[in-house]
Amino acid sequence: MTSVTPPTDRRLDSLWKFGGLTAPRLIRNVLGAIVHDELFSRASGLAFDFILALFPLLLFMLAVFGLFESHGSALLGSLLSYFTDFLPPAASQLVNSIANELADHSSGGKVTLGFAAGLWFASGGMSSMISTLNGVFRVREARSWIRVRAIALLLTLVMTILLLSALLVVLAGGHVVDWLARELAWSSFLAVVWKALQWPAAAFFVMIAFSLVYYAGPNLETRRKHWITPGSVFGTLLWLASSVCLRIYLHFFNTYSATYGSLGAAIALLVWLYISGFSFLIGGEITAEIERAGPTDSN
Repeated sequence: MTSVTPPTDRRLDSLWKFGGLTAPRLIRNVLGAIVHDELFSRASGLAFDFILALFPLLLFMLAVFGLFESHGSALLGSLLSYFTDFLPPAASQLVNSIANELADHSSGGKVTLGFAAGLWFASGGMSSMISTLNGVFRVREARSWIRVRAIALLLTLVMTILLLSALLVVLAGGHVVDWLARELAWSSFLAVVWKALQWPAAAFFVMIAFSLVYYAGPNLETRRKHWITPGSVFGTLLWLASSVCLRIYLHFFNTYSATYGSLGAAIALLVWLYISGFSFLIGGEITAEIERAGPTDSN
């Protein structure tokens, strides 16, 4: 098993060199670390915290959308479209219903409250991610509660900005595609191409988000800035593949709705959040193993 405390004077040219590990050795180390660091249990805790943070995050996003006046509804539609693409059908219907209800009952005072309350409670999920990453990187939390919470708030705000930027690109791109379709009469072809490009765009956003949290979240003495890391790439691919497999499974074997009735949608959402948390942790474990295996400076 690898050392408990990662060296602080490590000089890694690139995480893509796997810290000198071969691919089979890295896989063995990660598989062992999954058991050692209890990732399955940690993913369960993250899923619960994600449930508590998801709808406050939606409230915060709705408050942000309100700043764009006439485009707010279009941004909300783009966001819910992504939920429809990645969540199980029953879970996406649940999220869409709650989001639309929040939007219908939002007003000036509620929007102002949504900024503060939504950001604060949504950052609780980010705090849980930071705490869990400390376990994955095997470091102790020496920062104060206020500092950790401030980091969580900042990361949540940055994630919101990234998500908003992605939605604005989708919205603007949609107008460009509509204009080209009118001018070139290629509406069907362009619609298919634009829809296909949204998946890589979503994957790129998730990779950047994972890498940012891996960089800024855990209490590391030495930090290496990488926009894209092997851990973020594998974690994103695992998340995408697992989301697709879950959708296929629930399409043909919708046992949750058959067994639990109206609770099936909530359970499907919780399972998807568990998969998301586990994929995030696997990516973090890969990054941590590469960091721990990196050569140290002899000086």
